[in-house]
Amino acid sequence: MPETRFNLTPELFELVGNYKLYGFNDMSAIVKAALMRFKEELELRNIRESAELYAEVYKENSELHELTEAAAQGWPE
Repeated sequence: MPETRFNLTPELFELVGNYKLYGFNDMSAIVKAALMRFKEELELRNIRESAELYAEVYKENSELHELTEAAAQGWPE
């Protein structure tokens, strides 16, 4: 696995140094968990932004309303 070095503020260094208090096995585990959560938050933000754009396009395009209604006909209720 690749390794990297980076600088932390004293406050963040203390947080990472207390990894055992948060149930982690080592400093790497707490950093990995934080980065994975950040990655998930970025992905969720992208999904929300995409959904908002689709909703805006749908709102402004009456042809899409007709297409949606036509596609929904015959679907079970």
